[in-house]
Amino acid sequence: MEREESLLIGKYRILQDDEEYRFTSDSVLLARFLRAKKGERVADFCAGSGIVGLHFFAENEGVEEVVLFEMQKSLSEMSARTVALNGLEEKFRAENMRVQDIPARYVEYFSLILCNPPYEKGGFSSANKKTAPCKRELTLTLPELAASAARCLKFGGRFALTERADRLAETVCALHERGLEPKKLQFIAGKEGAAPYAFLLSATKGGRQGMEILPALVNGRTV
Repeated sequence: MEREESLLIGKYRILQDDEEYRFTSDSVLLARFLRAKKGERVADFCAGSGIVGLHFFAENEGVEEVVLFEMQKSLSEMSARTVALNGLEEKFRAENMRVQDIPARYVEYFSLILCNPPYEKGGFSSANKKTAPCKRELTLTLPELAASAARCLKFGGRFALTERADRLAETVCALHERGLEPKKLQFIAGKEGAAPYAFLLSATKGGRQGMEILPALVNGRTV
């Protein structure tokens, strides 16, 4: 059932559906990982309900435009309804497509791309067929994601994503091979003393080598 929920930022609201993929805290952490620059054109890849793009917009001033790219029609349409609910039609656009199929008008268009991609490798197993593409690499691989981000970013533009901690080396290599130089890294752990289960990573198109390692996040807070 679709329901309206508070974003807990000002008066912003977001639509969620219990039968669809619901966002997790990692999406919120990603939205808070970087700050906007003036005139920022932002893409939210694998947008789902639009949580990352909407949260980033709500937290930052100076964002010129946000485009929500989501391949599942039901989720894309729900994100469009969230945009309308908040009266943001002049700033937001929902595009129902795979990120591999983003058209030429968006080539080198964005200054920032955010993505909370499917983490897991493998098939459907026992996963719900509606939520599986949001969790598993059924329709988008990490190299494909990196290639699409590089294609859509301006020179000097930033790409930020979340991934599983055990895929850090794979992620850094995939980005570096496509001209996206990793610049900032932060691990995420569920509790103090526990091994990180995920990380946040930003990369710059055409950036110089050198990466900042931030203090880890534990239960959403820096330690």
